[in-house]
Amino acid sequence: MRRVVITGLGAVSPIGGTVPETWASVLAGKTGTAPITNFDAAGWKVQIAAEVKDFDHRGLLDRRDLKRMDRFTQFGVVAAHEAVVDAGLDPETPLGERAGVYVGSGIGGINEIEQGSITVAEKGPRGLSPFFIPRCLANLSAGFIAIRHGIQGPSLAISTACAVGNHSIGEAWRLIASNGADIVVAGGAEAPIVPVSIAGFSVMRALSTRNDAAESASRPFDATRDGFVMGEGAGILILESLAHAQARGARIYAEVIGYSLTTDAHHITAPPPRHGGAARCMRAALMTAGISPAAVGYINAHGTSTPANDLSEAQAISDVFGDAASGLFVSSTKSMTGHLLGAAGGLEAVLTTKALHHQVIPPTPTLQTVQPEIAALGLALPSAAQEAGVDVALSNAFGFGGTNASLVFRRWGAAG
Repeated sequence: MRRVVITGLGAVSPIGGTVPETWASVLAGKTGTAPITNFDAAGWKVQIAAEVKDFDHRGLLDRRDLKRMDRFTQFGVVAAHEAVVDAGLDPETPLGERAGVYVGSGIGGINEIEQGSITVAEKGPRGLSPFFIPRCLANLSAGFIAIRHGIQGPSLAISTACAVGNHSIGEAWRLIASNGADIVVAGGAEAPIVPVSIAGFSVMRALSTRNDAAESASRPFDATRDGFVMGEGAGILILESLAHAQARGARIYAEVIGYSLTTDAHHITAPPPRHGGAARCMRAALMTAGISPAAVGYINAHGTSTPANDLSEAQAISDVFGDAASGLFVSSTKSMTGHLLGAAGGLEAVLTTKALHHQVIPPTPTLQTVQPEIAALGLALPSAAQEAGVDVALSNAFGFGGTNASLVFRRWGAAG
């Protein structure tokens, strides 16, 4: 198998319109949750979300593009452009037949679906825009990215709920490792902050109702957490074979060394006790990486801030890492970005890569009182960014339907 490295990063997030802006916010422990402005949520049980503020498409999208693209597609296209440029590639030069794009979404163009349904009900079918279907489809972010960058190799838009980003990156890793492509644009994009999705997750009692304390509403591992905060945005990586990256003199951030995916086969929304599916997933990812649990220095947890997920994930980490769990750095960047659903894994892979590159552990700044059952596991849960010499990191993503995905990254230049 060929070695696969990360050479470019792109992001649009609730705490920054670019990777540098987002990373600066992470270091400062800045959170992106605030009252919803995408629609009028006055009087709703849930009135808060982590929105992308003042989205700037940086002149990359013209009026015609904006008519054809749902918000999630716009996020993906802009983040992909940043990643391509960051990788030292010419965004105007087609990447060609040996390049692929694996960018998925958990929900796709849900805003267009909602608004289109209203239009049909009020005006009949003739009221719909001819761009309705292209704006809805979950693969259109990948499609537009391929068109813009002349990507003529494999294209895949995975839709596995909140595990989309990790699955996209992991499958891109497999593709390159098996010589199916030399370079892949991979990650996720999502724009779910619309009435029907907020209402849908609200009636499931999955969302935080801490409307009067929005900035600290997403509080993974905290004893008082009451649900996740919905976010939006995109996280994109440029993955390349090591040989391809070195041949063009690319700067390398990190190496992807392991990946696994499992299914709980337990419940459509709830994790099993001690999250056995997640434990199996992490063990298998470490096995593909050829490393022991003791080699991992940091885990960017799925850490949604829901009562069920955080405890079961922490217990799964304890079960997998055993004695090595004591003092193991674990944080959830969702405390700052909110939960980007299908874009979460992509953005968290970007932040995990930055953590390794800069040797800084991202914080969980909203964590005030660790749930006693989690505290008893002995994990290191920093509430402020912390410098640390970490060579290997793992990033988890789990989704409704019981789907799990774990990625393992190694700092470039680390022994191994």
